[in-house]
Amino acid sequence: MGSKKIKWLIYTVLVGLLPILSRLIVWLVTKEGSVNLFSPSDFVAFGLILHISNINEIEHFSAIEREWKTAQNGISIAFIAFYSVLFALTLVGENIVDINAITICTMVLSVVSFLI
Repeated sequence: MGSKKIKWLIYTVLVGLLPILSRLIVWLVTKEGSVNLFSPSDFVAFGLILHISNINEIEHFSAIEREWKTAQNGISIAFIAFYSVLFALTLVGENIVDINAITICTMVLSVVSFLI
């Protein structure tokens, strides 16, 4: 069971964190103020990767009750919908939406996605 968690951390979480880690590196090597440290789209990508991975993993379990699988997939689909709305809001523009609020929402949602 421990190796499954390690694989999940490496294959899913680490891949999901690539946009965030890439932005961190870019932020470190660019002039101050030229790149934001946090971007909602990076956290949206992280959350989407986690939930799409969950759906894929759950579908391959055969010894688990069908109702549980359906509930878990439903939760992941709901989170994907939330991420989609937040991502769409980032496309609207900073004049209309509070980008800091969107960033905080995506960060919180990402932490919740990771913990569940």
